[in-house]
Amino acid sequence: MTGKKQLMKAIAIKDEALVPVEIPRPEPREGELLIRVRAAGVNRPDILQRQGLYPPPPGVTDIPGLEVAGIVEGTGARVCALLTGGGYAEYACAPSSQCLPIPEGMSFEEAAALPECVFTVWNNIFELGKFQPGETVLIHGGSSGIGTTAIQMVKAFGGRAIATAGSEDKCAACLSLGAVLAVNYKTQDFVQEILDFTDGRGVDIVLDMVGGDYVRRNLEILAEGGRHVSIAFLKEAKTEIVIPVIMKKRLTLTGSQLRSRPESEKAALATAILQHVWPRIERGEIRPLIHQIYPLAEAAQAHALLETGQHIGKIVLKV
Repeated sequence: MTGKKQLMKAIAIKDEALVPVEIPRPEPREGELLIRVRAAGVNRPDILQRQGLYPPPPGVTDIPGLEVAGIVEGTGARVCALLTGGGYAEYACAPSSQCLPIPEGMSFEEAAALPECVFTVWNNIFELGKFQPGETVLIHGGSSGIGTTAIQMVKAFGGRAIATAGSEDKCAACLSLGAVLAVNYKTQDFVQEILDFTDGRGVDIVLDMVGGDYVRRNLEILAEGGRHVSIAFLKEAKTEIVIPVIMKKRLTLTGSQLRSRPESEKAALATAILQHVWPRIERGEIRPLIHQIYPLAEAAQAHALLETGQHIGKIVLKV
């Protein structure tokens, strides 16, 4: 006779709202770890999932949450982990290959803000974007969680980060993290500002999360051999581009999604991140910027803040 399943508190999505629930604690499958969650990162894909626009892959829990930090049941190890879902809960399961040790002296809340951003930036700027030391990278949404991480990572690896943001305070935050130029896209033409700053050369890589007409404008400021990497489209999913510009400057257009990738590919990313990025985090060269921490029960308020766009850095849930 099997025992009754243990229950846990979690946040579920019902009618596009976040609702506290009690559900059975997940059971780890082969190769997975059961993590007692102490903090969970809040990300824009969570909002899209709540709105019915980004459903979890088949077989994945419909509890939102793509990154957590906590304690591994049975071993006591302190880890942060990239998830496919299930982070807004007291317990979550993650493949052991997607778990990374929490750097010494870092809080659970800070660690929970790392996986989604670091995996995304490493994959898109360093692997797909083929970043090399000395190159200049334009980071749109520089004050977002991804943006603040990207600025620090580009600087830590010997590059120059240029950022766009929507207010003077946000631009100041980007500069304080190491950006060499921050452009207020609401009051300035980022194309002209960047061409002026680079003496007409432009940038080597663009990390774009805006889409729409930004893509055409981004191509204007890519240097010869430049790489355009798309990770989201806050504006439009479709755009028009001028093909001769791509041909003349020998540009590369690429992009990625993270959540739907096979575990083997995420494991490879984790291995590279542990080798190349984690030492820089441990030395304090890269730190998550936390805007606000909410209790798990106030996940709806966390989503509301994220949707306003008024935050600088990451929003985290404390479990």
